[in-house]
Amino acid sequence: MMVNATKGLFISCDIPMAQFIINLNASLPASQKFIIYVLDNTHLFVQTHVAEMIRSAMAEFRDQNSYEKPT
Repeated sequence: MMVNATKGLFISCDIPMAQFIINLNASLPASQKFIIYVLDNTHLFVQTHVAEMIRSAMAEFRDQNSYEKPT
């Protein structure tokens, strides 16, 4: 029996963040897609090299959607 193993990064997050990551993946060309498997609504298995790219995209999204009270 042949066994295939894939090295990846397990992400556990809430549903909105998982959707954000799925949409980020969908916005990329096929050669750059990084999701290996969507396990369920809150767990994803992705390629290891995209960790920093996901963090940056999340930080940028958070910054764009933060409300700062005017002084």
